[in-house]
Amino acid sequence: MFHHRDHLEDLNKQLPLKNKLVSAHHSIQEKFPFISRIAITLYDPKTKILKTYIDSSGDDKPLAHYQVPLDDAPSLKEILEKGLPRVVNNLVTFEKGDHEHTQRIGRQGYAASYTMPIFHSGDFIGFLFFNSYRPEVFKENVLNILDIFGHLISLMIVNELSTIKMMNAALKTTSNITHLRDPETGSHLDRMSRYSRLIAATLANKYQLDDVYIEHIFMFSPLHDIGKISIPDNILLKPGPLNETERLVMNTHARKGREIIDDLITNFGLDHMNGIDILKNIAEFHHEAVNGSGYPYAKINHEIPLEARIVAVADVFDALTSRRPYKDAWDNDKAFNTLKQLAGEKLDSDCVKALIENQHQVELIQQQFKESKYS
Repeated sequence: MFHHRDHLEDLNKQLPLKNKLVSAHHSIQEKFPFISRIAITLYDPKTKILKTYIDSSGDDKPLAHYQVPLDDAPSLKEILEKGLPRVVNNLVTFEKGDHEHTQRIGRQGYAASYTMPIFHSGDFIGFLFFNSYRPEVFKENVLNILDIFGHLISLMIVNELSTIKMMNAALKTTSNITHLRDPETGSHLDRMSRYSRLIAATLANKYQLDDVYIEHIFMFSPLHDIGKISIPDNILLKPGPLNETERLVMNTHARKGREIIDDLITNFGLDHMNGIDILKNIAEFHHEAVNGSGYPYAKINHEIPLEARIVAVADVFDALTSRRPYKDAWDNDKAFNTLKQLAGEKLDSDCVKALIENQHQVELIQQQFKESKYS
């Protein structure tokens, strides 16, 4: 009566998305053992950049920590424009491609691929890839089954992202109230979240960071100062330096931010959400300093979670290079020199180095997310 085993039972469990994808891959391989890799990329509509996100391929990671403007990937852009999946049963036809992602796939040795665009309510989310080391495997009977698995995996991805989006929306609604009072702008959050992602991606190999972690850094970093909603106007909006008493009140926003997030997680039943600790750590610890002089707990060095150390550098750099009522914007060279002086004292040296060595990408982010005259 209970002899049948549900091959996809892991999808009902509270497991990380990576584990669920690997489980789905194993189920597919029971029928089609030649499917060597399943991978998902996500699309950032603000920058029109496609980013690697998650895969099931074990040690086969030809595109780890990779991103590319969609306009620079014409074969993928054509899939999006047509709104239809693409079958390539012999990747030899692509082996002389000029694009880095094509060359990486070729060097890995994949011989065939099936690519599905992912949409949710008409919005483009990203791409889902099935790869094989064998050519000519994506026949019609195979594709009919893969379509079912593909849509199931897509729904799993969309559900995960929708959960994050729902919580972010709740937090941002609260945060927007703060930013009506706070001089920080939406452009600041756009920039610093992308600086944070840039730092994380640069440190990925040294710290063994996967693309899911990097994407969570990007998603959650704009919420670092959510606790400022608890700070009175006379302190939050004070044009000059704060006195000691005011500074102590301002410093409570880190602990308050963690409390607000904990409350929303409980109210929305999101305790099981993947990466939630990253969000908590960013909110609570992004003002800690590696020499122990920060707040709220005077943590030192690696006692401070990496995500908080990353966001601290991104936040400080954007504050230095942005105009405020009490100061003009600094140029990048002056800001970088200040970061170097703070490295190993207030800020993490690896994170500072990771930002500075990507000056060109920093400038591109600044150009794309300039302050408007209304900011």
